[in-house]
Amino acid sequence: MKYLIVGLGNIGAEYAGTRHNIGFNVLDALAEASNAVFTTARYGDVAQVKHKGRTLILLKPSTYMNLSGKAVRYWMEAEKIAPENLLVVSDDIALPFGTLRLRPKGSAGGHNGLKNIAELLGTENFARMRFGVGGDFPKGHQVDYVLGEWSEEDRKAMPERLKVFCDSVVRHDWRGADDELLQQEVAENKNRCLPAYETGNRAFVLARKGPVFRFCVFRRNLVVFGSFAVEIAPCGVD
Repeated sequence: MKYLIVGLGNIGAEYAGTRHNIGFNVLDALAEASNAVFTTARYGDVAQVKHKGRTLILLKPSTYMNLSGKAVRYWMEAEKIAPENLLVVSDDIALPFGTLRLRPKGSAGGHNGLKNIAELLGTENFARMRFGVGGDFPKGHQVDYVLGEWSEEDRKAMPERLKVFCDSVVRHDWRGADDELLQQEVAENKNRCLPAYETGNRAFVLARKGPVFRFCVFRRNLVVFGSFAVEIAPCGVD
């Protein structure tokens, strides 16, 4: 089964290392960890990662952020990938630095890249993973902030956060495919797990494995996180 993982960002040296390019950064880290190499193709740089029988096609659009939908639509059609097998990684100024928010669908939330993708696909029913970049900027300076470089403190924390996001991407539970695997993992670590609880129509359990907490969502997603908050909406809720 094929899946398209899109990291949003802008091409060009002037944008490298900016907050708005965190989608590119996540995919670069994932490719490096998987010994995959990006090649320049139509509308972007593309790499492939194999994980437990799945083919993850990584795409960094070269269309610039506001026209990301053109690249996403092309590669979805070329690889015959349905919207439910699409995951888009983007920045989010409404979340503190390093926060991971994973939702199965929803609005663009003011993000022009997500907005363009939804417009060209004709649907908002695709998964999106948001990387919190913080919002500590004066009113009217949002563009300068997202196109600015990371603080020294954020740079130091970045390797750990990128690893968390990469783990979450490859372990993303596409339509519940990993339920059995998650149940087995928790059973093996039951002595280090807190009691499971439910919210909405999802079952959760918080498990500690070494220095990393794992948040197991048995009906939708597995999200791995460290010392930062994770927000997940119940199925069908944005």
